[in-house]
Formats: sequence, C-alpha cells, structure tokens
Amino acid sequence: MSFVAGGGAVFPDRATAADAGFCAGLLADLPRKNCWSIAEHAGEANPDGMQHLLARAVWDTNGVRDDLRDYVVDHLGDPRAVLVVDETGDVKKGSSTVGTQRQYTGTAGKVENAQVGVYLSYAGPCGYLPRS
Repeated sequence: MSFVAGGGAVFPDRATAADAGFCAGLLADLPRKNCWSIAEHAGEANPDGMQHLLARAVWDTNGVRDDLRDYVVDHLGDPRAVLVVDETGDVKKGSSTVGTQRQYTGTAGKVENAQVGVYLSYAGPCGYLPRS
C-alpha cells in the first residue's frame, strides 16, 4: 500500500500513520469497521486521526487515481485485462448504516430498505482482484 501511505499526490496536506492505518484497517478482518474500531486496530488511542482523514483532509482525487492506475499497471498490468463494474444491493433492517434508505435493489427485486454499493474489479488472464 505504499502508493497510499507515502504522502505526495494522495495526501499532500499531511501523511501520517493514521492515514496508512486507516487503509490497513479497511483491509483487516474486523467484525465492524468504523473510526473507533479501525483506530484501535491501528494502535491509536482515539479515532481523531481517522476522523480527520475522512472529514477534513484535503485529497487530490486525480493524484489518487493516477497513483492507483500506476500501481495496477506496474504490478498487475496485462493488455487483455478489463475492469468490471458491479452494482450490488444489500437489504438492511435498520437505518443506522450509512447510505441505507428505501430504494430499489435487484437483490430483493423491489423497493426495500437497502444499501447499494458499486464495486470495481480488475480481471485479467491470471484471475481477478479483489479475491474473496
């Protein structure tokens, strides 16, 4: 994850251990992922750094795109590969999960209380990413 944690184009205002810890926490096998649990996983005493990253940090979105593209090309690049976009709906019983509202989801085949996510995967001759 060096393309994320090193500062530079991605986090020009400040690159800290919390920024790298947040990315590692998202990839970790945690039962719930929120700023508190991710901060604890990263060894932080409180979620302040994680909350700063999400609420106030200045991101260079073009830099993130370029860094990620360079990483994929350098490590996974194959001219036969494609990007696969998938929209998936998860039916939710409550309303406390971010993005949950009454909306159509193909999972239920009707309007339900749901959260809809769009996923981007890289598929090439050697397989696909992310792998579950």
